[in-house]
Amino acid sequence: MTELTAYLCPELMILVPVLYVLGVILKKSPLQDWLIPYVLCGVGCALSFAYLAGQGASAPEDWMTLLFSAVTQGVLCTACSVYVKNLIKQGKEGRRE
Repeated sequence: MTELTAYLCPELMILVPVLYVLGVILKKSPLQDWLIPYVLCGVGCALSFAYLAGQGASAPEDWMTLLFSAVTQGVLCTACSVYVKNLIKQGKEGRRE
């Protein structure tokens, strides 16, 4: 767990289950399956940006750092969410064999 928190802000780990649930909802929608990770990544980056912007950034160079951090955190949260989804899916399929 400490390896994960070295890269992912602990405050943003709540995005992993949020993105997972959103992915489950999108899976039941008419959206094509291959688009779901891209939508989740966009949502993850936007939510990360919203949280990090709320932490404060005043100078223009702070905004560039904020944008980089938000995209990085959003991608990591999405990757964790998709990974959890695949673990659950493979676990269910493995039991059937």
